[in-house]
Amino acid sequence: MAESLAAIRDELSLANRILAHEGIVDAFGHISVRHPGDPNRFLISRHRAPELVTPADILEYTLDTEPVHAVPAGWRHYGERVIHGCIYQARADVMSVCHHHAPAMMPYAIARAAVVPVFHLGASMGLRVPFWDSRDEFGSTALVLTKPEEGHSLAKALGQGFTVLMGRHGATVAGTSIRQTVFRSIYSCKNAELQTQARLLGHVEALDAREVELAAAYNLRPGPQERAWDYWAKRVLDAEAIVAAGKAALARPASASVGKPAKKAKKPAAKAKKRRR
Repeated sequence: MAESLAAIRDELSLANRILAHEGIVDAFGHISVRHPGDPNRFLISRHRAPELVTPADILEYTLDTEPVHAVPAGWRHYGERVIHGCIYQARADVMSVCHHHAPAMMPYAIARAAVVPVFHLGASMGLRVPFWDSRDEFGSTALVLTKPEEGHSLAKALGQGFTVLMGRHGATVAGTSIRQTVFRSIYSCKNAELQTQARLLGHVEALDAREVELAAAYNLRPGPQERAWDYWAKRVLDAEAIVAAGKAALARPASASVGKPAKKAKKPAAKAKKRRR
């Protein structure tokens, strides 16, 4: 179990950085995974920007969102971890949860407009994306879910689906694995971009129910998910390698010749004096 837990920490760390590199999360947003050996626990990073998450940042929580182990001094917890814990409590089939405020999805969260699947990869978010509004039950809030009752309300709105829009806030996505959650998060945002562009052209032709069923089943097979994961992983790892190389070059000790005064150029040889007559 120790090896699988280490592997899941690595994968969750990479998922954070993939979502950041693909523009789904920025300084804010988070992704979690149910503990591989204990369904009553889940793993999520400490409070930091997803792009910076490493395996060492991953913490363990109960489904009531209490930390299982003491954390180093100065570390903080995500306030919105209740989103994750409450969805895991409500849905035994959910193994991973992502919460984000992606720019592609925010107009729909603000306008209370329906997001519908408009291309085959967008079918992974389901035929209908429910809309949850914190005002309906809790009035005006800071639009940050920190209370268990708010998390339970959101989980209820998600129902048996895998994507839910959150009024003026963002979206929450669930999956049966980290990779499926990343796949669904990225392609639901791509779908929102395409839907917006189609609306500008004057018409949105959504997939019908049978198309959604068939396309989702096809694209959520292991093969397409692995193909997409490998692509996104290479993109972020290549980008990180470039940054690391640049930092290494800056940190490299200066050449021994650097800082020494340049040697003076030799003066041209004086012309031979004319012989005296």
